[in-house]
Amino acid sequence: MEFWRHIYSNFDVVAFSIFGLKVHWYGIMYVIALILALTLAKFFSKKMNMGISNKCLDSYFVWVEIGVILGARLGYILIYDNHTMYYIVHPWQIFNPYVNNEFVGIRGMSYHGAIVGFLIATFLFCKKYKENPWKFLDLVALSVPLAYVFGRIGNFLNQELFGRITNVPWGIYVDGILRHPSQLYEAFLEGVVVFIAVYIAKLKQTFCGELIIVYACMYSLARFICEFFREPDFGIGFVLWGMSMGQILSLIMLIIALLFYVWIKFKKVNI
Repeated sequence: MEFWRHIYSNFDVVAFSIFGLKVHWYGIMYVIALILALTLAKFFSKKMNMGISNKCLDSYFVWVEIGVILGARLGYILIYDNHTMYYIVHPWQIFNPYVNNEFVGIRGMSYHGAIVGFLIATFLFCKKYKENPWKFLDLVALSVPLAYVFGRIGNFLNQELFGRITNVPWGIYVDGILRHPSQLYEAFLEGVVVFIAVYIAKLKQTFCGELIIVYACMYSLARFICEFFREPDFGIGFVLWGMSMGQILSLIMLIIALLFYVWIKFKKVNI
């Protein structure tokens, strides 16, 4: 247990270096997550006869990845970053991976911003290739959660988005302060639990688009709960009624998803 509590003191965020270029564990986890998501999408598409070819999925995931990266980075800058105006005036610095001539990678991504970018990319892709976007969104709802587990493990290994101060036996020391390993809580709740909920929903699915709504609802609830153990964002803190920005955005996402579900279910809208 002592080794676990001091794991950050015994672990290097850099996995290895190639010609002076540092490869972080976070980057490795991100690549694993991306490959796993695409693999699961192809698996579920074939197993559940969703009628989406592997070639189409390969193209779709390129579009989505671009949308996610742009949305996540811009969302972080607009919502969380303390230097928003600097990036607006110097937009070429948004994706600059160097700080003081040292390669540190691109830091600062917003999940909710990624969602916006993902949705825009999905609808643009489906409009161009005349596909049903809701079918793709349902497939994403099935394939993303388990891959997301590796993203949160990446946060943990990168020693970021750490938890609140605690005295639980499984807490870990961050700069000498015992904290919740909240990234791992998120990996379980936002990844494993959400996947189980979406998979069960698939077995009882009644309309196209239902799975992505279930995903949005379940992720919002999971994220809202996890935020009670996660340190509020630096420079923002608690925003309203003791809630963090992540909780507020999750509530908004949950309300929109529930309203959309009610609108489709009771108005019998075909999508």
